[in-house]
Amino acid sequence: MQVNYPRDISHFHIVGLNYKKTDAAIRGLFAVNQEQYQQVLVEAKNTRLNDLFILSTCNRTEVYGFAEAPEQLMALLCTQTAGSLDSFKEVAYVKSGEAAIRHLYQVGTGLDSQILGDYEVVGQIRTAAKFAKANGCIGTFLERLVNSVLQVSKLIKNETRLSSGTVSVAFAAVRLLERKITDIRDKKIVLLGVGKIGRNTAKNMMDYLGTKNILLVNRTIAAAEEFATAHGLKYVPFDGLGGALKDADVILVATNATQPTIVKAQLENTSPKLVIDLSIPFNVAPEVNELSHVEVVNVDELSKVQDETLQNRLSEVPKAQSIIDEHMQEFLYWHKMRKHAVVLKAVKDKLQEIHTREIQQQKNGSAYKLEDVEEVSSRIIQKMINLMAGKVRKETDKSDQYIAMINDIFETGVNQD
Repeated sequence: MQVNYPRDISHFHIVGLNYKKTDAAIRGLFAVNQEQYQQVLVEAKNTRLNDLFILSTCNRTEVYGFAEAPEQLMALLCTQTAGSLDSFKEVAYVKSGEAAIRHLYQVGTGLDSQILGDYEVVGQIRTAAKFAKANGCIGTFLERLVNSVLQVSKLIKNETRLSSGTVSVAFAAVRLLERKITDIRDKKIVLLGVGKIGRNTAKNMMDYLGTKNILLVNRTIAAAEEFATAHGLKYVPFDGLGGALKDADVILVATNATQPTIVKAQLENTSPKLVIDLSIPFNVAPEVNELSHVEVVNVDELSKVQDETLQNRLSEVPKAQSIIDEHMQEFLYWHKMRKHAVVLKAVKDKLQEIHTREIQQQKNGSAYKLEDVEEVSSRIIQKMINLMAGKVRKETDKSDQYIAMINDIFETGVNQD
């Protein structure tokens, strides 16, 4: 029976697009909602691409996983997106092996975010990986890697100032309101959508702007009612959206609908308004920009909002990189030793077979107690394995050669490809 190694990291890829090469409109074509994500995972298992997860945020859509070729992951993603595979290939980036691993650390710690130090993305990684695991699409390698990224993100947040100041789209929205709207406490604010970004935005407005004049609107009224009750806010059913928009001074849209939730007709012949669209794809129709009394700000424009702490955060990048380097090396060492452990386990099983066969031959006519022989033999086997493992760990530069030689000598049947 052939035994397989843990997968080689050269077959671990990340394919994706982000804010660096694409605007929010293009990113919206490849955004993946929960239902689409579920379908991708079903298709993944059907095609035996069963060790992956998808990160889809307002800044990026990325697939992390194992495949013979990264194009397989691209094709898988595009089975459910509004954008085509050919369009995706034009703007996508691909990283493999250690480069793909490092990319996940960079993303998870906010170093690759549109707003440097964005601390919301690590929660999105956690949620995405958890969903993939619940659907049977996360293996030992990815689970360990994600856990390492979560740990590193926490260390960087606690031990550096990378996440000081404006470090999320939700907080950037608050900074924008602070600069654009005078007497914000007297303004009527409508928040459409009480998902994670919506809730964070509401909390930031309460904490930093001191306002509770926020009216919540959500398709699922129970979610709006629960959040409103907990924080002393008001809410209306979704069918009351029209009236809420008409009276509002500020409208924040944090929904994940596939089609615009706010359209031109809803805001015609109303008072001046500031509309902030936190959604990808956009949930404010492009035609709204034609209204002279309405100013629309989307996530790309919002990301340009910086504060006085940006320079401080930039100075923390080398320290954050150093923490990533240390933990990434620990992860790579774990993977290498895990790969070697497969061979050593196979060698031990091989020696155990020899041991059992010899004991059987000695059952008749042996001058020794078989129990004693078995005990001594088992100890010898374990000592041999310990010596091999110790040598492999000590001679890290030659460990692959040693393992290959051991594998060949004992003909374990372990596939090293």
